[in-house]
Amino acid sequence: MNKQEEEGAAAAAAEEEEEEVEPVSPTGQYFNSSALSIAVLGVLESQVPIDDSQTMALLKDLFLPINPRFSSIMLQVRGKNGEKQWKRVEVNLRDHIKVPTFPPGMSSGFYDDHFSDYMTKIAMEQLPQSRPLWEIHIIKYPTSTAAGQVIFKLHHAMGDGFSMMGALLSCLQRADDPSLPLTFPALKMGLDSDGGAAGMFRRVPRVLSGLLNTVFDFGWSLLKSSYVDDDRTPIRSSADGVEFRPIRISTVTFSLDQIKQIKSNLKVTVNDVIAGIIFLATRLYMQEAGPEFSKANSTALVLLNTRNIAGYKSLAEMISPNHDTKWGNQFGFLHVAVPELTKSESSDPISFVSRAQKIIRRKRDSGAVFLTGKLLDTLRRYMGPEAVAQHIHNTLKNSSMTISNMIGPVEQLALSNHPCAGIYFMVVGVPQSLTITMVSYMGNLRVAVGTEKGYVDSQKFQSSIQKAFEMMFKAAVKSANP
Repeated sequence: MNKQEEEGAAAAAAEEEEEEVEPVSPTGQYFNSSALSIAVLGVLESQVPIDDSQTMALLKDLFLPINPRFSSIMLQVRGKNGEKQWKRVEVNLRDHIKVPTFPPGMSSGFYDDHFSDYMTKIAMEQLPQSRPLWEIHIIKYPTSTAAGQVIFKLHHAMGDGFSMMGALLSCLQRADDPSLPLTFPALKMGLDSDGGAAGMFRRVPRVLSGLLNTVFDFGWSLLKSSYVDDDRTPIRSSADGVEFRPIRISTVTFSLDQIKQIKSNLKVTVNDVIAGIIFLATRLYMQEAGPEFSKANSTALVLLNTRNIAGYKSLAEMISPNHDTKWGNQFGFLHVAVPELTKSESSDPISFVSRAQKIIRRKRDSGAVFLTGKLLDTLRRYMGPEAVAQHIHNTLKNSSMTISNMIGPVEQLALSNHPCAGIYFMVVGVPQSLTITMVSYMGNLRVAVGTEKGYVDSQKFQSSIQKAFEMMFKAAVKSANP
């Protein structure tokens, strides 16, 4: 080979290597740092015993092609202020598939306990940085809710819940007819009905209040992230390193029709109802431990999808050249103070929902989420990703819990001819004693609760959620039929 050919080969190799490298987004770097390592567990419950003979083919043909990040590792870039890149590698699928063995021939209650312990185990384990940041766990034993489970463990650095749900849905089909597309509950966008000059004048006070709320909320967010932490309560141990402690994951299911009935009767939104139920349940649980906790300083971080799109996109759209607005981590959070529980609200939960609605609406009208994003970007530019990761860690640790929700399909899903009885997810590795996630599926809302084991009583908290829902439904029905 002559010199010209050698230079051409070297240039081609360099170009090929460059094509296989992609910068890690700022948020991806924050979530995979010395301060934070956050992952998502997504659980599919199968109605039928699991046949895993097609696992390798499904992962190779369906899962890996979804996004290059599923075939990449995260590498440090030399001399670039701690920045990282995704580097494409050969994937040994057997390293990513886990099939645990439990004692055979036992009862569903026995396997419920083993499954719960297994979820605790994998929630605590760190994904190896030497290979792509995901794993598949296949549970072939029948529990009280399913004939088997498939657990997807995906590092949050690869994307947020929207991205993960989109990736998961691309591997699934409608159980009734695979040729038909999945459908989702309608997303009703809030529109301003005021029009004309009179409407413009009516909006002026709202604009001014929004500016004031922005200043207040942004300042409060800064204080909560830096100096002011929540009280130590039955839902917040405030311990250092709480993210490394065992957690217990439990779930409770509600009918979306009943939630919509509450919504219609109270003339609020579905999100208002859900937030009201979660906040009321939290206060009921705390109150049981002592009346002084009814007014304790407790803050929830409510996660918001910041994409300017109204629903899941196709795989082709999510990984298109302008994917920065679709795939990845595109979210913000609101600091929402959990309303205090008065004696009157214990017997009249409707007023509790009204207060929660006013608090969240006021927060949404402010631009604090936008300013917080600008602050994080500024910190990254001048102090590096690790400093921002520590700031986010402090934000999480100083609050009491995180709440996030996603919209799932109306129809039943199937994975390789395995109809899915239910789906839910949990965020793990968070420095909090309580995490709550929700997803809708087949007319139900599945609420998953992640609690610090040995500190928060998961069964009692689950019972509090059930009690809050029943109180809310009874009061809403009564108000509609006095």
